[in-house]
Amino acid sequence: MAESVGEDIARKLKEYTLTLYTRAAEYAIGKGIIIADTKFEFGLFNDEIILIDEVLTPDSSRFWPVDEYKPGQAQKSFDKQFVRDYLESIKWDKKPPVPHLTDEIMQKTRAKYLEAYRRLTGREPDFI
Repeated sequence: MAESVGEDIARKLKEYTLTLYTRAAEYAIGKGIIIADTKFEFGLFNDEIILIDEVLTPDSSRFWPVDEYKPGQAQKSFDKQFVRDYLESIKWDKKPPVPHLTDEIMQKTRAKYLEAYRRLTGREPDFI
């Protein structure tokens, strides 16, 4: 990456990424969630590094319940892994068109996202 953006920017991106992840992971673990992985997307605006996409959501991260974590096994999760698993189960070849998700899959995915929200915020969402 340093070859693409330069040593200084690469160093700052590493620092920002590790700081964001560490703070989020420490917060989440206190709420009973392991942030197994995530992604951050940065850009440059007026020569400043900015965060340019959603972060730390079930679409950009894997959230695992601490109380059900079992090393070496597939984990229960509150993220889009459920949808990926469904698409694998129907043998989608990962080429367009994307298969239609059933109402059951959509509702179960919604329930997982809402459970992550509840655990992380300690409250019911006001947007449903």
